[in-house]
Amino acid sequence: MKDGSGNSSLDRREERELWDLIELGDDDAREKIIMSYRPMVFWMAKKFRVPYNSYPDLIQEGMIGLIAAVDNFDVGRNIRFITYAYYKVRGRMVNFLQRSEAKAPLPVEEEYLERGDSFEAELDKIEWQLAIREGFEHLSSREREIISSLLIEGRRASDVATEHGVGISHIYRLQRGAIARLKGWFSKGDATSGA
Repeated sequence: MKDGSGNSSLDRREERELWDLIELGDDDAREKIIMSYRPMVFWMAKKFRVPYNSYPDLIQEGMIGLIAAVDNFDVGRNIRFITYAYYKVRGRMVNFLQRSEAKAPLPVEEEYLERGDSFEAELDKIEWQLAIREGFEHLSSREREIISSLLIEGRRASDVATEHGVGISHIYRLQRGAIARLKGWFSKGDATSGA
Protein backbone atom coordinates (compact mmCIF):
# COMPACT_ATOMS: atom_id res chain seq x y z
CA MET A 1 0.00 0.00 0.00
CA LYS A 2 1.24 3.48 -0.86
CA ASP A 3 1.38 5.56 2.27
CA GLY A 4 -1.30 8.20 2.67
CA SER A 5 -2.10 8.75 -1.01
CA GLY A 6 -5.49 7.06 -1.01
CA ASN A 7 -4.65 5.76 -4.49
CA SER A 8 -3.82 2.16 -3.69
CA SER A 9 -6.23 -0.61 -2.84
CA LEU A 10 -6.29 -2.79 0.22
CA ASP A 11 -6.81 -6.48 -0.21
CA ARG A 12 -9.00 -8.29 2.33
CA ARG A 13 -6.04 -9.51 4.36
CA GLU A 14 -4.41 -6.06 4.59
CA GLU A 15 -7.68 -4.43 5.54
CA ARG A 16 -8.44 -7.04 8.18
CA GLU A 17 -4.99 -6.48 9.70
CA LEU A 18 -5.62 -2.72 9.78
CA TRP A 19 -8.97 -3.20 11.53
CA ASP A 20 -7.25 -5.40 14.12
CA LEU A 21 -4.69 -2.64 14.70
CA ILE A 22 -7.42 0.00 14.93
CA GLU A 23 -9.10 -2.01 17.68
CA LEU A 24 -5.78 -1.77 19.55
CA GLY A 25 -5.77 2.03 19.14
CA ASP A 26 -3.32 2.34 16.22
CA ASP A 27 -3.84 5.81 14.69
CA ASP A 28 -1.69 5.04 11.62
CA ALA A 29 -3.91 2.07 10.74
CA ARG A 30 -6.99 4.28 11.16
CA GLU A 31 -5.47 6.87 8.82
CA LYS A 32 -4.70 4.21 6.19
CA ILE A 33 -8.28 2.96 6.20
CA ILE A 34 -9.62 6.51 5.90
CA MET A 35 -7.28 7.31 3.02
CA SER A 36 -8.05 4.07 1.18
CA TYR A 37 -11.79 4.84 1.20
CA ARG A 38 -11.44 8.56 0.45
CA PRO A 39 -12.02 8.09 -3.33
CA MET A 40 -15.49 6.77 -2.50
CA VAL A 41 -16.38 10.14 -0.95
CA PHE A 42 -15.38 12.01 -4.13
CA TRP A 43 -17.24 9.52 -6.31
CA MET A 44 -20.40 9.88 -4.22
CA ALA A 45 -20.19 13.68 -4.18
CA LYS A 46 -20.14 13.76 -7.98
CA LYS A 47 -23.37 11.74 -8.06
CA PHE A 48 -25.25 14.62 -6.40
CA ARG A 49 -24.49 17.13 -9.17
CA VAL A 50 -24.41 20.09 -6.81
CA PRO A 51 -23.35 23.61 -7.84
CA TYR A 52 -19.57 23.96 -8.02
CA ASN A 53 -19.39 26.22 -4.98
CA SER A 54 -21.16 23.56 -2.84
CA TYR A 55 -18.85 20.74 -3.92
CA PRO A 56 -15.99 21.38 -1.41
CA ASP A 57 -18.47 21.53 1.48
CA LEU A 58 -20.16 18.34 0.29
CA ILE A 59 -16.75 16.60 0.18
CA GLN A 60 -15.98 17.84 3.68
CA GLU A 61 -19.29 16.47 4.98
CA GLY A 62 -18.61 13.18 3.25
CA MET A 63 -15.17 12.94 4.84
CA ILE A 64 -16.69 13.61 8.26
CA GLY A 65 -19.15 10.78 7.56
CA LEU A 66 -16.30 8.49 6.49
CA ILE A 67 -14.27 9.27 9.62
CA ALA A 68 -17.33 8.62 11.79
CA ALA A 69 -17.88 5.33 9.95
CA VAL A 70 -14.30 4.24 10.62
CA ASP A 71 -14.51 5.26 14.27
CA ASN A 72 -17.84 3.50 14.86
CA PHE A 73 -17.42 0.39 12.71
CA ASP A 74 -17.80 -2.88 14.59
CA VAL A 75 -15.63 -5.51 12.94
CA GLY A 76 -17.45 -8.21 14.89
CA ARG A 77 -20.69 -7.59 13.02
CA ASN A 78 -21.00 -9.56 9.82
CA ILE A 79 -21.13 -6.57 7.45
CA ARG A 80 -18.62 -5.20 4.96
CA PHE A 81 -17.16 -1.83 5.83
CA ILE A 82 -17.96 -0.38 2.41
CA THR A 83 -21.66 -1.09 3.01
CA TYR A 84 -21.58 0.62 6.40
CA ALA A 85 -19.48 3.54 5.15
CA TYR A 86 -21.67 4.07 2.10
CA TYR A 87 -24.75 4.69 4.26
CA LYS A 88 -22.86 6.92 6.71
CA VAL A 89 -21.21 9.06 4.03
CA ARG A 90 -24.32 9.38 1.91
CA GLY A 91 -26.46 10.18 4.93
CA ARG A 92 -24.09 12.94 5.98
CA MET A 93 -24.14 14.40 2.46
CA VAL A 94 -27.93 14.29 2.25
CA ASN A 95 -28.21 16.02 5.63
CA PHE A 96 -25.83 18.73 4.44
CA LEU A 97 -27.92 19.30 1.32
CA GLN A 98 -31.10 19.48 3.39
CA ARG A 99 -29.54 22.14 5.61
CA SER A 100 -27.90 24.18 2.87
CA GLU A 101 -30.36 23.97 0.00
CA ALA A 102 -33.61 23.23 1.85
CA LYS A 103 -34.02 20.18 -0.36
CA ALA A 104 -32.37 16.83 -0.84
CA PRO A 105 -32.47 13.79 -3.07
CA LEU A 106 -34.80 10.95 -2.22
CA PRO A 107 -33.74 8.80 0.73
CA VAL A 108 -31.37 6.02 -0.30
CA GLU A 109 -33.85 3.15 -0.01
CA GLU A 110 -36.57 4.95 -2.03
CA GLU A 111 -34.12 5.91 -4.75
CA TYR A 112 -33.04 2.29 -5.26
CA LEU A 113 -36.62 1.04 -5.27
CA GLU A 114 -37.61 3.61 -7.88
CA ARG A 115 -34.70 2.79 -10.15
CA GLY A 116 -35.11 -0.94 -9.64
CA ASP A 117 -31.50 -1.32 -8.48
CA SER A 118 -30.54 -3.38 -5.48
CA PHE A 119 -28.27 -1.87 -2.88
CA GLU A 120 -25.78 -4.71 -3.43
CA ALA A 121 -25.68 -3.92 -7.16
CA GLU A 122 -24.92 -0.28 -6.37
CA LEU A 123 -22.15 -1.30 -3.97
CA ASP A 124 -20.66 -3.54 -6.65
CA LYS A 125 -20.64 -0.56 -9.02
CA ILE A 126 -18.92 1.57 -6.39
CA GLU A 127 -16.27 -1.07 -5.74
CA TRP A 128 -15.58 -1.49 -9.47
CA GLN A 129 -15.33 2.24 -10.04
CA LEU A 130 -12.93 2.56 -7.11
CA ALA A 131 -10.89 -0.35 -8.46
CA ILE A 132 -10.77 1.20 -11.94
CA ARG A 133 -9.66 4.51 -10.45
CA GLU A 134 -6.93 2.70 -8.52
CA GLY A 135 -5.94 0.79 -11.65
CA PHE A 136 -5.54 4.09 -13.48
CA GLU A 137 -2.80 4.99 -11.01
CA HIS A 138 -0.69 2.22 -12.58
CA LEU A 139 -0.79 3.94 -15.97
CA SER A 140 1.38 6.80 -17.19
CA SER A 141 -0.24 10.23 -17.21
CA ARG A 142 -0.44 10.14 -21.01
CA GLU A 143 -2.11 6.71 -20.97
CA ARG A 144 -4.61 7.93 -18.36
CA GLU A 145 -5.42 10.94 -20.51
CA ILE A 146 -5.91 8.84 -23.66
CA ILE A 147 -8.05 6.19 -21.92
CA SER A 148 -10.17 8.87 -20.26
CA SER A 149 -10.68 10.67 -23.56
CA LEU A 150 -11.58 7.55 -25.53
CA LEU A 151 -13.41 5.32 -23.08
CA ILE A 152 -14.83 7.62 -20.42
CA GLU A 153 -15.56 10.79 -22.40
CA GLY A 154 -16.35 8.83 -25.57
CA ARG A 155 -14.29 11.06 -27.85
CA ARG A 156 -13.19 9.94 -31.32
CA ALA A 157 -9.63 8.66 -31.68
CA SER A 158 -9.00 11.01 -34.62
CA ASP A 159 -9.92 14.05 -32.48
CA VAL A 160 -7.67 12.88 -29.63
CA ALA A 161 -4.81 12.25 -32.08
CA THR A 162 -5.17 15.74 -33.55
CA GLU A 163 -5.27 17.30 -30.09
CA HIS A 164 -2.04 15.54 -29.09
CA GLY A 165 -0.31 16.08 -32.43
CA VAL A 166 0.23 12.37 -33.10
CA GLY A 167 -1.06 9.83 -35.59
CA ILE A 168 -4.23 7.88 -34.92
CA SER A 169 -2.25 4.61 -34.92
CA HIS A 170 -0.17 5.96 -32.02
CA ILE A 171 -3.38 6.65 -30.05
CA TYR A 172 -4.59 3.10 -30.67
CA ARG A 173 -1.20 1.68 -29.57
CA LEU A 174 -1.39 3.70 -26.33
CA GLN A 175 -4.95 2.51 -25.79
CA ARG A 176 -4.05 -1.18 -26.34
CA GLY A 177 -1.04 -0.93 -24.03
CA ALA A 178 -3.01 0.81 -21.29
CA ILE A 179 -5.87 -1.70 -21.46
CA ALA A 180 -3.39 -4.58 -21.34
CA ARG A 181 -1.77 -3.05 -18.23
CA LEU A 182 -5.17 -2.56 -16.58
CA LYS A 183 -6.12 -6.17 -17.33
CA GLY A 184 -2.82 -7.32 -15.85
CA TRP A 185 -3.35 -5.23 -12.73
CA PHE A 186 -6.89 -6.60 -12.22
CA SER A 187 -5.76 -10.20 -12.71
CA LYS A 188 -2.97 -9.93 -10.08
CA GLY A 189 -5.43 -10.15 -7.24
CA ASP A 190 -8.85 -9.31 -6.02
CA ALA A 191 -8.76 -5.63 -6.98
CA THR A 192 -12.30 -5.04 -5.78
CA SER A 193 -12.19 -6.68 -2.40
CA GLY A 194 -13.63 -4.85 0.59
CA ALA A 195 -13.75 -5.59 4.29
